[in-house]
Amino acid sequence: MLFRPLLALVLAFCLTFVSAPSSVSAAITDGAGDSDFVVGNERSNARFGNIVNTGRANDCPTIAAGSSGSISIGSGDTLSDICLQPTEVLVKVAPTKRKKADFAKTKIISPSNNTTIEQVFGDISSSGAFAEKGGIDFQLITVLAPNGEEVPFVFSAKDMQVDSNSSSISVGTEFKGTTRTPSYRTSNFLDPKSRALTTGVDYAQGLVALGGDDKDLQTENVKRYIDGKGQITLSVDSVDAGSNEFAGTFVALQTADTDMGSKEARDLKISGVLYGRKG
Repeated sequence: MLFRPLLALVLAFCLTFVSAPSSVSAAITDGAGDSDFVVGNERSNARFGNIVNTGRANDCPTIAAGSSGSISIGSGDTLSDICLQPTEVLVKVAPTKRKKADFAKTKIISPSNNTTIEQVFGDISSSGAFAEKGGIDFQLITVLAPNGEEVPFVFSAKDMQVDSNSSSISVGTEFKGTTRTPSYRTSNFLDPKSRALTTGVDYAQGLVALGGDDKDLQTENVKRYIDGKGQITLSVDSVDAGSNEFAGTFVALQTADTDMGSKEARDLKISGVLYGRKG
C-alpha cells in the first residue's frame, strides 16, 4: 500500500514527457539562430526554448541592416507594430553642488528585461503625420543615477503625434513630435505615510508641532496627478519595401516621476532601437 502513491507519482512524471508536444521538445533541443526571433514578420515563429530566460522577448524585431527602398504613406494608411526599445537612458543631475547639472549615463535596474514599448499603432494623415491610437504604449522603468539616486519614470509613447513632412518612408526619414507622459503613481497609491490623492490620510504630521502649516511639507501632503509632455524623434535607417517594414533609432526627451508633485521632476534623454511597418 505504501508504494502505490510513489508509483503513481513516477508514472505521472513519465507521462508528462511522453505527452509533451513535439514542438516543445524541438524548441528545447533545436539550436536555431537569432534570426528565428528578431527578423521582422518572422517573430511569431520564434521557438520558446530560444527565448525563455534570455531577455530576447524585450528586443525589437529588426530587418537587414542597410536595406533601402521606399514605402509610400498617405491619408487612410496606418502604421503598426511600432517598437521602441531603450538602450541608453541619461538623467540630468549635478555631479556636485558646485557644478551645473548635465545629462549622465544611468543603469536600468528595474525591470531589466521589460522596458520595450511595442505593438503601437495609429493613423497617417494626408501630410504624412502619424497619430498614435493604442498598443503597449508605456513602460514603468527605474534607473540608477551616478550619484546613487534611483530615478523612476514612465517611458511613454501615449498620444504620440509625429510628422515627417513627407509622403513616403525611406532611409533618412525623420518623424518628429510630442508624446504624453502619465504619472508614475495612480490616485490610489499610498506613500509610506499613507498619503494619496483619493485615499489615505490628508496630513501625516502633527499640526501643533508644525505651527499649523509648513510649506516644505505641503508638496508631500497634497498629492497631485501630473502629466508630462515629451519630445520624440524617430529616425529611419533601413527600409524593406517588399514587406513594408522599417527600422532605425529614436531619441526621446521627457521628465521623470515627481511622486505626485512631492519632488522636482528630473529631465531624461532616452535613446534606442526603432521598428515598425505599414498596414
